[in-house]
Amino acid sequence: MKKNFLLTPGPTPVPAEALLAMARPTIHHRTPAFKAIFKEMNENLKYLFQTKNDIFTFAGSGTSAMEAAAVNLLSPSDKAICVQGGKFGERWTEICRAYQVKVITIDVAWGQAVNPKQIEKELQNNKDVKAVFTTQCETSTGVLTDIEAIAKMMKSKDAVLVTDAVSSLGGVDLQTDNWGVDVVVSGSQKGLMIPPGLAFCSVSKKAWKLVEQSKSPRYYLDFRLAKKALDKSDTAFTPAVTLCIGLNETLNMIKQMTLPVIFEHNRRLARAVRAAVKAIGLELFAQNPADVVTSVYAPQGIDTAQLVKIMRDEYGVSIAGGQGDFKGKIFRIAQMGYMNEFDIIVGISCLEMVLKRMGYEFELGNGLSAAEKELLR
Repeated sequence: MKKNFLLTPGPTPVPAEALLAMARPTIHHRTPAFKAIFKEMNENLKYLFQTKNDIFTFAGSGTSAMEAAAVNLLSPSDKAICVQGGKFGERWTEICRAYQVKVITIDVAWGQAVNPKQIEKELQNNKDVKAVFTTQCETSTGVLTDIEAIAKMMKSKDAVLVTDAVSSLGGVDLQTDNWGVDVVVSGSQKGLMIPPGLAFCSVSKKAWKLVEQSKSPRYYLDFRLAKKALDKSDTAFTPAVTLCIGLNETLNMIKQMTLPVIFEHNRRLARAVRAAVKAIGLELFAQNPADVVTSVYAPQGIDTAQLVKIMRDEYGVSIAGGQGDFKGKIFRIAQMGYMNEFDIIVGISCLEMVLKRMGYEFELGNGLSAAEKELLR
């Protein structure tokens, strides 16, 4: 009998409390009952985002939040800086160019994080840049970017700072207001612990000035329509009612556990995974690894696509392979959302068994032992 374990960097496991809440009969969205839930959900989101700014919720994936940020802040021919250090940094560039924005790219080697001075240099050379698009945790590489340092550097600049926190929100610290991050975008299926389908954008007063100036065509993702509705604890269009109900459950769980406790919990799980893979002779891919996903070079001669397939199909343990040029060369194990010590133990045990089957030579159990010692430390 196969039991499934989800250790992918999204979607992540959904707690029973949220599943049960979403199993209740659907309610109509234009009712006092849903408005009360939606109002509470938005207050809880402000706790998660660590902001007093408006947060707009859309029915869509995290990419829809990214597109919403670009289309609401910029007009055709505006200039923007996009930091490209992986698949999702590249997505910022693709979205901006789709709306005829002039993009200045900062290309960072996969596995490395951008230096804030690189952004500062481009801003000095391009005074008319209106937005800088960054990624806090580049899910494709497992790299954590120092958004706090970038925000500090940009406080005196005219350009707004936009951050993709799809995989990092609720997993690592992101102090939207204290750091001065103008727009934060995220999605529901990672640290927020519900299925894919909700997208979020927090928008500062500084960023709102660009929203009012933007001449890009927009309709469903229009922040102006979203704000008009949000001021009445409503949505401009039909919301994903069931997902909102589930999200309110998980946000209440997050508030009860508290963000600092969750961040330390993720750090602990990440330390265990890193200790395990090093103990069996493997090398980390990210130079500045995030605590929500660990990326690892495959042993020589091992195809990670095959590794992922065997773990998933034969043992029911799902991890992720590499993307882009690193497809087949790295694998990724998540430590985000509804996971605990024993998810990690199962994942490492399965990884060891499958690597041994595929011919990689190491002492079976070394990784498991290292993980357990780290978790007990």
